[in-house]
Formats: sequence, structure tokens, C-alpha cells
Amino acid sequence: MAFAHPSKPFTQAQIEAINPNHSGVYGLLRADAWIYIGRGNIRERLLGHLHGDHEGITQERPTHWTAEVTPNPVIRERELVIELYPICNQQVETPFRVPQKMAKG
Repeated sequence: MAFAHPSKPFTQAQIEAINPNHSGVYGLLRADAWIYIGRGNIRERLLGHLHGDHEGITQERPTHWTAEVTPNPVIRERELVIELYPICNQQVETPFRVPQKMAKG
């Protein structure tokens, strides 16, 4: 199941409104694609991405974000990456990447 919460604009003000102690999973997107799914301190990670800490994410120009606080972010991140197949999660080797042979069927 995709994220339970609606997306919000990917802006400094929206991200700074997040409780600084919330950890879990988050997603970056634009109207036509999921760009990245990550985990960790949601506020810190989103602010880092907003300020260009990941060139691939910056190049994809995310417009919105969403997040979930979860007790098991590793498992939830894996579920979301498999379900949503975000662009930047496929460009790097991760334990959750679907091998191309399997992805093509």
C-alpha cells in the first residue's frame, strides 16, 4: 500500500513544520513520477534533499513529499520501493533494488 498521507509541497516551510524527532520513511515525487523513497529522520533528510545533497534527486525536480512515522522503516522502505519503483532508487545499488531481469518478467 502506498503512503497513507497526502503529499505536501516540497518547500522549506512545509518541511520545517515537521516534528524534528520523527523518524520513518518519506517519498519525493512530482506529478508524473515517484522520484525517491528514503528513511531516517524525516525532517533532516528532506531538508538535505531540498538543499541539493543528492544530485540525482535534484535533477529530477521533486515538487511534493509525503512521509510516515513507522516502527520498522527498513521493511516499510522496501515495500514502498518495490511498489512505487522510484526513479532515483533504481539508479543506485540498494538491497531493495529489483534486478532488471526480474523487473522485465
